[in-house]
Amino acid sequence: MANKQKVWGLGFLTVFLWASAFPLTKIVQEHFTSNPLGFLRCSVAAVLLLIIGKLNHIHKPKKEDIPWFFLSGCLGFTLYMITFNTGIQTLTSATSSIIIAITPILTAIVAAKLYNEKIRPVGWLSIFMAFVGVLILLLWEGVFSINIGLIWTIFASLVFCGYNILSRKLGQKGYSSLEIVTYSMLCGAVLLGFWSFEGFRQLTTSNAKHIWALVYLGALPSAAAYFFWGKAMSFAERTSEVTNFMFITPLLSTIMGFIILKEIPNMGTFIGGGIIIISIILFNLKGK
Repeated sequence: MANKQKVWGLGFLTVFLWASAFPLTKIVQEHFTSNPLGFLRCSVAAVLLLIIGKLNHIHKPKKEDIPWFFLSGCLGFTLYMITFNTGIQTLTSATSSIIIAITPILTAIVAAKLYNEKIRPVGWLSIFMAFVGVLILLLWEGVFSINIGLIWTIFASLVFCGYNILSRKLGQKGYSSLEIVTYSMLCGAVLLGFWSFEGFRQLTTSNAKHIWALVYLGALPSAAAYFFWGKAMSFAERTSEVTNFMFITPLLSTIMGFIILKEIPNMGTFIGGGIIIISIILFNLKGK
């Protein structure tokens, strides 16, 4: 299988799992509060990744790289979990996913500066088109209330941009995608340990529905999806080839919101989603 096909397959699988995290997080937050939820979700993911890593004989990180893994874990997991979980409390799952979708724009700009990654004018046009699709999803009914949840979620997109860039740096140091996500997740869980006591307390009073949703969030949108994301990054020639797939997340999360939360999509979902998909195809065919 060609690398481009691997990037496409892994990229789509990743954003599909991430999209499911938006409505599932709304369900889990019926019982768990934001920061303890972040600790539990990261801990489940870290344990699973350590088991997978042991089976795949991953190497231990070099001592001089441990601070980089803590920084990566802080951005991609600790701060992202705090900002994402706090923001989604006052936003719908669809709106939250739309705000997170600005991450590819930020990552493409930063990567172009740091790694001299060249994006053709058609590539920038496709990024602009995708962002227009995101805005159509958001503004179709003319309702967009600025609240504190929006600010938190914008911060979530910023810190995830930082994680994308650091993942690339760690990959250049010779670490595999599994090593990067495992050690970053573990460091993120350690940094979230401040809320461990409250997390375990809430866990003891939860029901089966919330426990299974929590395990799903830790195992698939966290552990598996970040692993697939790292693999896609390792096959890609440019960071933006992978991050552009995040534009599909709002469309998928809206569909899942309808299935799981009974949210009814409007025509803007189909129009905006169509523009997003066309723009991603255009970017991958002509933008690089």
